[in-house]
Order: sequence, then structure tokens, then C-alpha cells
Amino acid sequence: MLTIETVLPGAPAAASILRRYTSEVASRWYGRPATEDEVDQALHDEPSDDLTGTTGVLLVALDDGVPVACAGARFRGDVAELTKVFTLGEARGRGVGRLMVRAVERVCAERGVDTVQLDTRGELAEACALYERLGYQRVEPFNDEPYSDRWYRRCLAGTSA
Repeated sequence: MLTIETVLPGAPAAASILRRYTSEVASRWYGRPATEDEVDQALHDEPSDDLTGTTGVLLVALDDGVPVACAGARFRGDVAELTKVFTLGEARGRGVGRLMVRAVERVCAERGVDTVQLDTRGELAEACALYERLGYQRVEPFNDEPYSDRWYRRCLAGTSA
């Protein structure tokens, strides 16, 4: 049975799925399997410890207690940055990614956030397709993130996030 829980970034379930997420993203970036040292460095360079409390949220999907997906948001006033959206390969194709994004959007709406935005890369084609199916619109860059080449935004006002 699939459940979605809010977790602290340092919790075992969070650490496990965030490591898998980072490994996959780094491997795609390098065009080869990332080494453990590269994954460690990426986790250090892009920490998730702010995805809790007033600054953010981290959700983990558990399938019979095993972490299979994650998604988070960083809160910046009435805008949230969607981040760390990931589903394990063996759990893909079941709508888990959609459930995760919608769950994050509900948390954002409950906190009074009007807009959710994100940056990503075109080579993460599955993620880009998911965002577009969920109503995210491509926009001009809103940051100078060096690893990104696509930016998306979705207004939550008037939607049933």
C-alpha cells in the first residue's frame, strides 16, 4: 500500500530516497553511473536540510514501508520552489510522481503559497513531461542555476491543488 508522509530530511527514509535521487540525477549529468564520492559531493553541494518547518517540506512515498518517491518545496513568501521530485524506476508508470507533485501543491496551498515554480533540465524528459501534463508552463529563467535549462511555473490560485 502506498502512503505519502511528511518527513524530516535527515530521517532514514528521506536519506535513502534522496541518495537514490541524487545518484540518478548525477549519473544522467555525467552520462555514466556516478561514483559514491560524486553522489556524496552532490548531496553536500545541494543539501535538503531546509525542507522542513517554515522554510520547506519534504514528502516521501512509501510502498509497504519502503521509500519509492520523494518531492519537496522550499517556501519563499507566496512562491514555492518544487524540488527533489523523484520516483524509483521500479515504481514508475503508476502515477506516483503525479501524486507526489499534487501532495506538495496541497501543502503549499495550505501554507498560503500562490505559485509553485521549478528549474530542471531538458534531459530529464520524464520530469518535464510530468510537469507539463500537470499544468506547469515554461517561463523565462528566474534564477541562474548552472545545471538548469528549463524553468516552469504554475499558479495554484483557483485550482484544486
